[in-house]
Amino acid sequence: MDTTLRDGEQTSGVSFSASEKLTIAQLLLKEVKVDRLEVASARVSDGEFQAVKKITRWAQENGCIDKIEVLTFVDGDTSVNWMIDAGAKVMNLLTKGSMNHLIHQLKKTPEQHFREIEQVISLARSKDIRCNVYLEDWSNGMRNSPDYVFQFLDFLTRQPVDRVLLPDTLGVLTPHETYTFIKSIVDRYPNSHFDFHAHNDYDLSIANVMEAVRAGANGLHLTVNGMGERAGNAPLASAIAALNDFMPEVKTSVVETSLYSVSKLVETFTGFRIPANKPVVGENVFTQTAGIHADGDNKNNLYFNDLMPERFGRTRKYALGKTSGKANIEKNLQELGIKLSAADLKKVTQRIIELGDRKEMVTREDLPYIISDILDSNSIEEKVVVVNYVLTHSKGLRPSATLQVQIKGQLYEENAQGDGQYDAFMNALKKIYQRLKMPLPMLTDYTVRIPPGGKTDALCETIITWSINDKEVKTRGLDSDQTVSAIKATQKMLNLLAI
Repeated sequence: MDTTLRDGEQTSGVSFSASEKLTIAQLLLKEVKVDRLEVASARVSDGEFQAVKKITRWAQENGCIDKIEVLTFVDGDTSVNWMIDAGAKVMNLLTKGSMNHLIHQLKKTPEQHFREIEQVISLARSKDIRCNVYLEDWSNGMRNSPDYVFQFLDFLTRQPVDRVLLPDTLGVLTPHETYTFIKSIVDRYPNSHFDFHAHNDYDLSIANVMEAVRAGANGLHLTVNGMGERAGNAPLASAIAALNDFMPEVKTSVVETSLYSVSKLVETFTGFRIPANKPVVGENVFTQTAGIHADGDNKNNLYFNDLMPERFGRTRKYALGKTSGKANIEKNLQELGIKLSAADLKKVTQRIIELGDRKEMVTREDLPYIISDILDSNSIEEKVVVVNYVLTHSKGLRPSATLQVQIKGQLYEENAQGDGQYDAFMNALKKIYQRLKMPLPMLTDYTVRIPPGGKTDALCETIITWSINDKEVKTRGLDSDQTVSAIKATQKMLNLLAI
């Protein structure tokens, strides 16, 4: 079960709109092919209610309403009525899985708690709503009050419950405890279905997921990008990769090649950036940096493992920096269709190392400029030059730009307005290229970086991602002015098009 839309939304600062929730739900069920979705908590807000109604309406029309689940509470008929109004058919009832929570939060006896749970389950079943039950703080319950946990489970086996959901609510379990606790439960209740819900407070969530499965857990709760409260939940992509590679006897329906696309979609909707080194979905995880690795990949793929990027709809990259060797650079030159002599390649390698020492980021698209600069060659020349421009920004008026561009020796001039100075610049540039019947690529991402603690005159780095012939291309500009650095990055793109 993917619980990004419920537990993942508890990530600090994250809130999905109703339309975003529906889009993510559709992608997870139709493309990623998870079995179930926990999409919301009952009674949270009117916005949450509207989101669930949208999802259940779509799910009903597409024959998957039984895959949509909602977190509910032991609150008489309140959550049940909410479920009915929202069109949901499966409830995940939140109960207390430890004596500590029961005594100090609810101030009730086990018998009182069980009686109220039974009333909610009975009411839900009478309204044709299926029930699963969460044992909140179950992991601490197994540590400190196991008799209560087993008393609770004995009670649940007599109820019309589909699944018992075992959350490590505070992310405190070790892999050994996860296996021991779940094994003891599965052995005692062999005819019941148990899900494991891991949190990642000690960075042990994937290890705990694997031990839970080894112990006989029937289901897992995971989130896209490991989103969730505090340190987050067990990440979907990492868990699926680990299960597929290390526990092949365990089969899931999840489509690996769709994991990266849903990861990027959730990143976009939340603004919650994925760490570059996050396994499977991080920007750098299929990037070789050390030159010796690139050399080894050329010699029988010596530095490959089973986590091949193609499994996840990605490609391997070779970074350029101070640890780059000739092999890294050759790999990037091959992508650009450029071949250098051994002597020229050595010079280019040395320049990239120098740039890396100065903490400059070098991209594949920078290579033609580095080559041109070092070799003083006309083989890769600037065929497009932004000769001059005037950018204006006045209160109450739309920003405007007047632009002069030289293309293959011919000078062109245009002006345009836009939503910002760079947008106005791009609109003027589009006019010139439309006049020449030449297409411009789509801008897909725009990132600005400044040195930490930078002053007003600090350098600003703008990295723009373009879609050129269905390939992702990044160009970089560096200047003390953000708009000027963006224009420099754009000029690099224009010359890549002209190569």
